Amino acid sequence: MMTGAGGLFEAQAQVQARGEAPPGQAAGLKQVGAALLKVFGFEVYQARLWAEPGFQPDRYEQYRLALELAYLRNLDGVAIAQRSLKEMQRLETLSESQGRQWLAEMTRLFPDVRKGDRITGSYQPGRGVSFQLNDRPLGEVNDPAFARLFMGIWLSPRTSEPEMRRQLTGNTAP
Repeated sequence: MMTGAGGLFEAQAQVQARGEAPPGQAAGLKQVGAALLKVFGFEVYQARLWAEPGFQPDRYEQYRLALELAYLRNLDGVAIAQRSLKEMQRLETLSESQGRQWLAEMTRLFPDVRKGDRITGSYQPGRGVSFQLNDRPLGEVNDPAFARLFMGIWLSPRTSEPEMRRQLTGNTAP
């Protein structure tokens, strides 16, 4: 049974109102913040972050997290993987072989998305990150360095989107 984008967003709004992690995510996580990504005036996705109690943004890599991206337009999975790698490389220098390996992993995991689709990354400190598409498992990368840098795309102080980070981490200071 397919659910239209309206139904998905209504269900997400109900979960968001309760502050609970999306279905299929680790229990005990609470919503920290939400943000909208716009690129050249085009809305790309709505992001929501859930974390365990006591979450401190500058030590994000020490907490269980769930980051959900609710897409507002169609995007190619390979393009998502390529952009993700580029953002990870902004945060830390990677060897050429490491970059190729991680790009291959993301290309394998990330499908093409349609407006209304949600990809959620569930981060386990020191272990890795698993991915779901609309609550259906896509797979995981059991590499702590990959997981830390992947989540750092949105949560590192060196992110390319500092305003988005501020909103996601619940920082209300301008």
